Amino acid sequence: MATLRISNPASELSLSHSSMAHISVGFLPLLSKNARCNISSTHRSRNFCTSKRHHTAVYCSFIPTDSAKIKVVGVGGGGNNAVNRMIGSGLQGVDFYAINTDAQSLLQSAAENPIQIGELLTRGLGTGGNPLLGEQAAEESKEAIANSLKGSDMVFITAGMGGGTGSGAAPVVAQIAKEAGYLTVGVVTYPFSFEGRKRSTQALEAIEKLQKKVDTLIVIPNDRLLDIADEHTPLQDAFLLADDVLRQGVQGISDIITIPGLVNVDFADVKAVMKDSGTAMLGVGVSSSKNRAEEAAEQATLAPLIGSSIQSATGVVYNITGGKDITLQEVNRVSQVVTSLADPSANIIFGAVVDERYNGEIHVTIIATGFTQSFQKTLLTDPRGAKLLEKAGSLNSSKSPVALGSSASSVNANQPPSRRLFF
Repeated sequence: MATLRISNPASELSLSHSSMAHISVGFLPLLSKNARCNISSTHRSRNFCTSKRHHTAVYCSFIPTDSAKIKVVGVGGGGNNAVNRMIGSGLQGVDFYAINTDAQSLLQSAAENPIQIGELLTRGLGTGGNPLLGEQAAEESKEAIANSLKGSDMVFITAGMGGGTGSGAAPVVAQIAKEAGYLTVGVVTYPFSFEGRKRSTQALEAIEKLQKKVDTLIVIPNDRLLDIADEHTPLQDAFLLADDVLRQGVQGISDIITIPGLVNVDFADVKAVMKDSGTAMLGVGVSSSKNRAEEAAEQATLAPLIGSSIQSATGVVYNITGGKDITLQEVNRVSQVVTSLADPSANIIFGAVVDERYNGEIHVTIIATGFTQSFQKTLLTDPRGAKLLEKAGSLNSSKSPVALGSSASSVNANQPPSRRLFF
């Protein structure tokens, strides 16, 4: 336990952000003998100190605590690819795990913790796109999965729905995490319509299962990415874009917790918004223009489903990231846009982070939570979402499962589509 002596409390109780710790406490003319002071350290830990008045000095005893332990688990080929993308982008403050039945796929993983499941069942050869085998493989390796997740505070489970391992094993992994008491968040993709009817059916079934096993579920329909991709985008790049959106969903939340920022958020605050909150929506906006704060916020909130999404959300978590040139006024303007659209009774928390890589730009990531509808019903209750389903339905026979189409007509043509996402 360390002690900090402040010789001039009136002028030094608010230390600079670059200091070892920042004391945010009102200084009164007379401090009680055992007054408690909140300490918010740059390591995101919550500490407390006992202050004693002795002439003009305040003595604070620091009792450091560990920061929140966050683990990101990629399940199946799509999840493993997303984890590789996150690692390559420099996502900080989290531990990465790759789970797969395919031994060869795990050899390509950049995760420091690869886990092969169902070794007896699949012999490292994968599931052949069969979700039942994926589920059985996860059940076979339950103990190994549980041991890997021990000590977590928050677990992200990312996967591409529609295949065998991701669809079958992700709900099992989620159940293990949630039953252990960890805040469990699913961030998954729904397949492109061109991937076929079978994958769409398997994806819908897996999403329904997964929703019951997690605290919060974010589903990203890959067809929606067609709105932001150039018509000449190669197929491989389209899947890379899907991986990157998964990254943005995870990073938008984890950065708020793990990176010391201009505005710090406790893990307990994030947990209050995301615990048992059901379906969630993800919005991302980026701008480098003169009015970048407003534009980034509007891009993240005015995409296809935002009209009903934020207004009916019970919780909103949003993150503002900019370079060293970001100002307090810009943070305030972003917040004004978001809060003006949210329900007054919604629980809203946000973080603001400085990252030198984003000089000249402002990035806004929004997670709106608390929807009770299923993945399909969330779309059907929104007029624009219904149009997406109607458009997709016209591509398949009446017996085929509904796949999500794009909604270019609902996007403001004056905004650069490559910089706006909401799912």
